[in-house]
Amino acid sequence: MLETNPMKEKVMEILQGDPLYSVICETPLEETLYTDSYLTDIIEKKFYSTPEVAAWFEITDAQLRYYIKPFEHYIFDDMADNPTTATVIRLNMPSILKLRMILLLKDEYRVKGLKRLLGIDENGYIVKQPAATTALAPPDELANKVEVLSNVLQQMMQTGLFHMQQDDESGAMQITINESYLAQNINLLSMESIQQLSEVQDRTEKLTEESKSLQKQITELKEENKKDIAFKIRERQIENEVVSTLRTEALEQFAEQKKSGIFAKLFRSAQVELEKERFINQYLAKHLSKRLDKALREYHESS
Repeated sequence: MLETNPMKEKVMEILQGDPLYSVICETPLEETLYTDSYLTDIIEKKFYSTPEVAAWFEITDAQLRYYIKPFEHYIFDDMADNPTTATVIRLNMPSILKLRMILLLKDEYRVKGLKRLLGIDENGYIVKQPAATTALAPPDELANKVEVLSNVLQQMMQTGLFHMQQDDESGAMQITINESYLAQNINLLSMESIQQLSEVQDRTEKLTEESKSLQKQITELKEENKKDIAFKIRERQIENEVVSTLRTEALEQFAEQKKSGIFAKLFRSAQVELEKERFINQYLAKHLSKRLDKALREYHESS
């Protein structure tokens, strides 16, 4: 009689649909996941401390916590009943299994690669994949799409079924059916083939429109990036100019106040220098924000 592993079925049930589990499946690591010795001792509804779990995995408590930190939202899955506090971490069976998969895959994928597999952003949160969006795609992705579309169009033109010609009014290039080619071969085409050709033409027109749209988005994105960089550089220059002006004004006022009496003799002493810096800092704190806002507003209004 074949022996069954009840823990294997339980592990498969808990991890069904998990992105790391799909990576481990049908690899040598999968069997390790089902046959770890700690599975004979674990109680599904119980929570365990990190030293207990670290002992099962034959690593230190510090090492275990190192791999928990970047994946907290994945491991704990925002469980409301988790007794974990700011100083004490408690793990139940699903959390332990997720942590075990991280440790099994860490040498191959590293922390950065595991985050990509799980869709974790730089703040440690799992990014939910949104529905279809009309937002601009990154330039590299747009360029790849344009290249794919270009290859598709080139292969379609090589069939001889289409012509590319310039529209007299708009000057844009258009793809049309090669009527002479069809006339020569119409008797050989079935009704199904004719329908397919119509669908191909429709799809070709859509691909052409999408290609134009992607090219336009790339151009707009590049122009926006240039403008943003120029604005930031100029804003920093304005800020430096305002600070320099205010420091000059502060020094002039300080010198005017301290030019007579004993301070004229001690102007270069450490105490006077300290008072001077304190005066300048107070002057900057008082006037910088208002003066900078005014300068930036004038710059943006003139741009």
